[in-house]
Amino acid sequence: MKGKAIFGGTFDPIHNGHLHIAYEALEKLKLDEVIFMPSGNPPHKLENRKTDADIRYRMVEMAIGGENRFSTSDYEIVEQGISYTYKTLEYFKTLEPHTKWYFIAGVDCLMELDSWKEVNRILEAATLTIFTRPGYMEETVLKKKMEVEGKYHVEILLLEVPLMDISSSNIRQRIASGKPVYHLMPPSIEAFIISKGLYKI
Repeated sequence: MKGKAIFGGTFDPIHNGHLHIAYEALEKLKLDEVIFMPSGNPPHKLENRKTDADIRYRMVEMAIGGENRFSTSDYEIVEQGISYTYKTLEYFKTLEPHTKWYFIAGVDCLMELDSWKEVNRILEAATLTIFTRPGYMEETVLKKKMEVEGKYHVEILLLEVPLMDISSSNIRQRIASGKPVYHLMPPSIEAFIISKGLYKI
């Protein structure tokens, strides 16, 4: 059976931390493919200003171009209305019903899971795989993991990856302040951002 993962996010912009997580998932989950899913209109970020979806999608494509086990999907971008995770996962499960699907998300998603729409359907469509972020205590994460597993009768996977304190919001702030970001993302992405004048105040 093939194993594939959906890695969702705004990717505004994509950075080395995202790529590191995807490579760790490939190796530790023995995946055939990681599909990067730039968000369209996620319900929890409707009021936040985002870079145009086609630009975010293009940056992801550029960042993963050299890895044949990575791909990009515009499913949530071309879908009309709000981008609900359960719809995305069920769409891919319908496309490949015999594939073992994983959904890669940050630990913040685990903490807020009860506020997501159709949680049962999310957990039925794919195995939730959580990566850690700076600022979360291990004890708190494990407690929440056990709580969710008990409530929904599923297994939640924790993807143990070395913490990289990189965030898209911090990158945007650094660019707006004129600080260097070359060490935080692939050179092609930095060059693209500069050429488009992105994230300037």
